[in-house]
Amino acid sequence: MSLDTLQVVFVFNWILFIGLIPLSIYWIRRGLKIWLKKDYSLVALWKGSPPDDARKYALYAAMSNLGAGIIFLSVFSLVLLVGLHYDTWTGIVGITFWMKIFTDFNVSMYAHRIGIFSYKRK
Repeated sequence: MSLDTLQVVFVFNWILFIGLIPLSIYWIRRGLKIWLKKDYSLVALWKGSPPDDARKYALYAAMSNLGAGIIFLSVFSLVLLVGLHYDTWTGIVGITFWMKIFTDFNVSMYAHRIGIFSYKRK
């Protein structure tokens, strides 16, 4: 690789690494708002609005946010303290990010009964 390519890769890696902090803080604050302050307006949003029975899905939303935020902060600190290898920490961060996105999406679809979760009760 040329020197220019290596510099671009280095910059993008640092952006990804430094981006862990604000994202983890946002998710942890959101999870704590749902869990401790009982703010159900943040639960299972679909087009900006929560479901009618948001309290029922609050635990899933809170654990999704808190779990992802704690994992991100843990990875950040492990990279600084232990020198976690690049492939390892990017793998952990990538899997955690996408699992959090898919979990929130599925909880929202289930709470609002959209798509495959739409069913008629008798």
